[in-house]
Amino acid sequence: MTTLGTGVLRVRHWLRAHPLALDGALALAVLVAMLVASYVDPGGHHGPPTFGTRTPAPSSLLLMTLGGLALVRRRREPMAVLAVTVALAFVELVTADPPTPVVMSAVIALYTVAARTDRPTTWRVGLLTMAALTAGAMLFGSAPWYGQENLGVFAWTGMAAAAGDAVRSRRAFVDAIRERAERAERTREEEARRRVAEERLRIARDLHDVVAHHIALVNVQAGVAAHIMDKRPDQAKQALAHVREASRSALNELRATVGLLRQSGDPEAPTEPAPGLALLGQLVASVRQAGLSVEVACAVGEEPPLPAAVDLAAYRVIQEALTNVRKHAGPGARAEVSVVRVGATAEVMVLDDGRGNAAGTPQATRGGGHGLLGMRERVTALGGTLTAGPRYGGGFRVHAILPVEARAQEPGRPGAADRTGENA
Repeated sequence: MTTLGTGVLRVRHWLRAHPLALDGALALAVLVAMLVASYVDPGGHHGPPTFGTRTPAPSSLLLMTLGGLALVRRRREPMAVLAVTVALAFVELVTADPPTPVVMSAVIALYTVAARTDRPTTWRVGLLTMAALTAGAMLFGSAPWYGQENLGVFAWTGMAAAAGDAVRSRRAFVDAIRERAERAERTREEEARRRVAEERLRIARDLHDVVAHHIALVNVQAGVAAHIMDKRPDQAKQALAHVREASRSALNELRATVGLLRQSGDPEAPTEPAPGLALLGQLVASVRQAGLSVEVACAVGEEPPLPAAVDLAAYRVIQEALTNVRKHAGPGARAEVSVVRVGATAEVMVLDDGRGNAAGTPQATRGGGHGLLGMRERVTALGGTLTAGPRYGGGFRVHAILPVEARAQEPGRPGAADRTGENA
């Protein structure tokens, strides 16, 4: 049974790949059916139909052969084939006595037209074909106008048009379902790629936030220790202790971040590392230990607290801004940090009065890395805005406005960088 089903499936696929062969086989089958039916005497009121009691005329055999041959091109030229077969059937109905079933070829041609065109065309062509053949049989045929042969012509042409229209409708319905399924699959794939890209960006941003700050402090303290190792070993030990503390903090945050990334199957698990403004004091203390003078004004400690995502974003903005101050502002620079809640927003501002590092690097080059880009992406993802750039008279300014009710950025919405036009 399985072998038979496989063979039928192969034959079906082969016929679909070779439509001309399928049409040729159908034309041959219709021709054989017409020839067999032409030898049948309907019998009428004298008894049941009998086979072999009549022989078709040579002209009828010619008309049947031409009708069968015309069906070979029914897919390529459906209207022309219908016109030819209807003309042959009309001639047979008018001249033959009794007529042979040449109308079978017209029925198949009408079905093809209905299956391959639209519904209005099917209605017009079908009604015209039914009217022409039925009127020809009733008015010019040898049988009485009310004969069953004439009613059979009317019924078969009507059923051919209806069947072809039904097949066309079903084919269109299946194609629409297939198209929707393919579109949904493409949408799912695009959504999956978008989510992967967003997740990669989030991971890169978090790792940068965790590593850059602490490594910058380690670099500064290590440089201090190397500079004063011989002359002031006590201060060098203190600097190395700060290096050890900063590296320990970096490892702890990296461990927490990697732990979050390794979680699976927990929809309630947090998707961001834990730091927030509650740890602002520790952050400022670590920066001060590295030699940067920082003043803090924070007015968001009152209830209700900031949402977790906003709290984290504010902390990361301050952390990255202070890291940039320490790296780029130069010796003797001072920084000011302010966090204020204004209505439905929280404003974070980091100012410094630096003029460049020891190598003469100007403030305008702070955007050479990924720090400002990461800050802007983090803020705009919550629906906020971030501006960053040199201050008038020297120094640098980072200003972030975060909505208290954080919302995800809508697709296609321009980011803060596009609105401010800055490339800090």
